[in-house]
Amino acid sequence: MTIQLGDIAPDFTQDSTEGPISFHKYLGDSWGVLFSHPADFTPVCTTELGAVSRLKGEFQKRNVKVIGLSVDGLESHKKWAGDIAETQGCALNFPLLADHDKKVSNLYGMIHPKANDTMTVRSVFVVGPDKKVKLTLTYPASTGRNFDELLRVIDSLQLTAKHKVATPANWEQGQDCIIVPSVSNEDAKKMFPGGFKEIKPYLRMVKQPG
Repeated sequence: MTIQLGDIAPDFTQDSTEGPISFHKYLGDSWGVLFSHPADFTPVCTTELGAVSRLKGEFQKRNVKVIGLSVDGLESHKKWAGDIAETQGCALNFPLLADHDKKVSNLYGMIHPKANDTMTVRSVFVVGPDKKVKLTLTYPASTGRNFDELLRVIDSLQLTAKHKVATPANWEQGQDCIIVPSVSNEDAKKMFPGGFKEIKPYLRMVKQPG
C-alpha cells in the first residue's frame, strides 16, 4: 500500500552501520529523513552519501535525524564507507540500514518493479516528531538528489507547523510567506501585528514569523 502524507510512518527494527535501529524509538522527539539508494559501490549513491554527511550539521540544527538504506548487507556497507570517505572528503556519519531482507524497502514501497525489481529507487520520507509522514519524494536511479532542496523543504515544514502560513514558490529561509486562507483579515491583524500586504483576498504576504 502506498504511504501517503499524514500517515503514521511504519515502524521497524533493522540492522545498520551504527547498530540495530528501532525507527520510532530512534527518532524520539526529532524530525527524521529516511532515504534509500539503489546499491553500494555505485557512483551516484557515493556522491549522495558524501553530500548528506557534509550537511550533517545543517540537519542537526533543524533537529533532524537522517537514516540511509539499501538492500546490501552490513559488511558491504562498512567496506563502502571507506570509499565514501576517500572520494567525498567526508566520512559517513549517519546510520545506513542494511536492508538485506528488504523488510523496510517493502514496508515503504521503495522497490518499483518496473524500474528495477531488486534495487530500491531513490525514495525520501520526511517524518515529523508526531511520526507522521510530511513529505515523500521519488527519484530514478540515474538522478542524484538535491539535498539543499530537502533542507529548504524541511525549513518550510517546520515553519508552517508552528505558524498559520504557507511558503510560496522558490521560497527560502527569511523570505516573505503567505497567510493561509483559513485565517480572516481580522485574525491576521492579531497574529501578525507588523502588518501584511493583501494582493488578492486569497493572497496575503507577510514577513516570515518567528
